[in-house]
Amino acid sequence: MVPVAAFECDERKLYGVQHHPEVMHSTHGQQVLEHFLYRGAGLEPTWTTSNVVEESVAAIREQVGTKRAICGLSGGVDSAVAAALVQKAIGDQLTCVYVDHGLMRKGESEQVEKDFVAATGVQLKVVEAEERFLSALAGVSDPEEKRKIIGREFIRVFEQAQAELVAEAGAAGEDVEFLVQGTLYPDVVESGGGTGTANIKSHHNVGGLPDDIEFQLVEPLRRLFKDEVRMVGQELGLPDEIVHRQPFPGPGLGIRIVGEVNKERLDLLREADAIAREELTAAGLDRDIWQCPVVLLADVRSVGVQGDGRTYGHPIVLRPVSSEDAMTADWSRLPYDVLSRISTRITNEVDQVNRVVLDITSKPPGTIEWE
Repeated sequence: MVPVAAFECDERKLYGVQHHPEVMHSTHGQQVLEHFLYRGAGLEPTWTTSNVVEESVAAIREQVGTKRAICGLSGGVDSAVAAALVQKAIGDQLTCVYVDHGLMRKGESEQVEKDFVAATGVQLKVVEAEERFLSALAGVSDPEEKRKIIGREFIRVFEQAQAELVAEAGAAGEDVEFLVQGTLYPDVVESGGGTGTANIKSHHNVGGLPDDIEFQLVEPLRRLFKDEVRMVGQELGLPDEIVHRQPFPGPGLGIRIVGEVNKERLDLLREADAIAREELTAAGLDRDIWQCPVVLLADVRSVGVQGDGRTYGHPIVLRPVSSEDAMTADWSRLPYDVLSRISTRITNEVDQVNRVVLDITSKPPGTIEWE
C-alpha cells in the first residue's frame, strides 16, 4: 500500500499515478491517460493513419533518395506493412527478400507470395536458408542466444542478397544501401531501447543485430504499436488476409521451442500449431483473439497413456492472448469445447505429444512468447 495512489494539480501542471494505466486490463486506464493528455498536457487528438502514411512516405524518400533498398519479408503483418509503405515511397527501388529459414509455420512460405506479392506486385527474391539457420542453432537452448543467432544469420543472408542484387544491376551501377525492417515500438522497448527501459528480451531485428551491419536501417513503423500498424495497413489497401493475419514472430517457430531447435521438433510444433489455428478459425475465433502461440516444451517429458500403452512425451502449451498494442496482453477466455477439440486433436494427431496445457498468464508478468 502507498499513502498516495494518484494526484493532480492543474495550477502547477503536476500529475501522477502509482500504477500502470497503459496496461490493457487496468481499470479506467485509458480514461486516465486521455485525461492527462487532453486536460493536463493540452494536446489534441490529431493522429490519423493518413497523416502517418504521408509523413512516413516523405521521410523514406528523403532517407533513401535514389538508392535501392531491400526488405526482409517474414510473412507477418509488420514486415508486410513496412514493405508496402516503402514501396509506396520508392517503388521499384525496393526488392523484398524472403528468407525461408525453415522456422516458418505450416504453409506460411507459400502464403507470402500468394498474398503479399499478389496484393502489391512487389519484387520478391526468395533465399533458401533452412540448413544455415538450423546449423547455427544446433546445441543452443538459451532463448537470448537463440534470438541473437537468428538476428545475426538474417543480416548475413541479407548481405549475401545485397551482393547478388548489385551484381544483377550490373551496368546500372545501383547501390543497395538500405535494409527495411518491420520494427515496432514494443520491440524497441523490450530490447532496452529508450530512456529508463530494461532489456526484457532482445528482438532479432533490434537487440539481435550484429555490430558490423553494412546496411542503413529503414524502420517506418518504429514508433507505432501493433493496432496502429494494422490501421496503416488498411489505409494502404492491403487485404484482410495480411492485415488481420495472426502475428507470427519474425524469428519463427524457433522461439516457440523451449530448448534446442532441430527439424524434428520444428515439424512436431508445426503440426500442433496448424491444428490450433484450424480449430480457432472453424470456431470463428481467429479475429476475436489477437494470437495463439503454441509452445513446445522440448526439454520436458510427461508420462501419458495412448493406445493402451504408456508414453513419455512432450507437453504443448496453448497461449491465446488478447491485446491491442502488444505492450500488454490478457489471456483469452476460449470456450471449453474449442479447447477440448484442440487438445484432443493434438494428442491424437501429433506424434510424441501426450499433454496439452493452457497458459492463463497476462502480460505483465509473463511475455507473450515463452522464449
